[in-house]
Amino acid sequence: MPVHVDAMTLPQPLARIGEVARRTRDAGFSGLLFTETGRTAYLGAAVASQAAPGLSLSTGVAVAFPRSPFVTAATAWELQEATGGNFRLGLGTQVRTHVVRRYGSAFSRPGPRLRDYVLAVKSCFAAFRTGKLDHHGEFYDLDFITPQWSPGPIGVPDPKVDVAAVNPWMLRMAGEVADGVHVHPIGEAGYLRRHVVPHVAEGAAEAGRSPRDVDVIVPAMTIVGDTDAERDAERELVRAQMSFYGSTPNYAFIWDEAGFDGTTARIRERQKAGDFAGMAAQITDDHIAVFATESTWDGLAEALRHKYDGLATRIVLYNALADPEKVQRYGEVAQQLRC
Repeated sequence: MPVHVDAMTLPQPLARIGEVARRTRDAGFSGLLFTETGRTAYLGAAVASQAAPGLSLSTGVAVAFPRSPFVTAATAWELQEATGGNFRLGLGTQVRTHVVRRYGSAFSRPGPRLRDYVLAVKSCFAAFRTGKLDHHGEFYDLDFITPQWSPGPIGVPDPKVDVAAVNPWMLRMAGEVADGVHVHPIGEAGYLRRHVVPHVAEGAAEAGRSPRDVDVIVPAMTIVGDTDAERDAERELVRAQMSFYGSTPNYAFIWDEAGFDGTTARIRERQKAGDFAGMAAQITDDHIAVFATESTWDGLAEALRHKYDGLATRIVLYNALADPEKVQRYGEVAQQLRC
């Protein structure tokens, strides 16, 4: 089954974004996904929209709560217009410490709050077309808009709104109100089958929607090379990445259900000691065999297709832009998966 294939880019100076976007488009990727950590995702997407017309762009994911739903909706609206209808708004809750202590925003009941946030954003989209804003939810009340403060209608459909989700409640919520779900980077195929696909379908059914209305966006960590030495080097990079993501308690059940009980606890023990090498050492080659995709270049497209067929609507190649010399080769893989 053909899938869209995006490349993930890390936050970087805006002066570099145009070249990254053009290189990604020209290599044959469907789109470019912008993460948000020390730099905002939206400004990078804006630069890319002008530098590489035709490339799909998405935030994957932008932090929701520090921005009002109206501000987020207006930003997404402009990006949707700038891309000719090729922008997706990906939103996430982040974790309490970041939202409260770094952003200075509220975090109570993050799941229901994000649900209301998505509905508020979509109400703003409707208001930009109709001039009437009418959203009254548990967390957000929006009912005032004037022509001076509205971007007005655009000649393309509303942006798709995707949410990051891990646990069953959030996955059902995504199926109910969102247009797509961003799976966590340690979301291996078994987790997709056990949790993502059925819970998204359950939420969609509750809302009278088809599961096909909800895209499943899956980041894929890859270890690729035609020699043992090449793959060995990439394997160590992936080991470190997995230890970082695997340190969050909310994700512990993903490791446990895949047969690696206590992985998060062991990583956190080393993390508290400031032992980053020790954190990575908790990720064994057996972990990597389950949670990453390892292959030669000629076999990578088929390996990804075998792992994610019927599970993913969009695959995000996590490491595709890490080495500029490999972008074209990853792009060739992306084109094979799209066929």
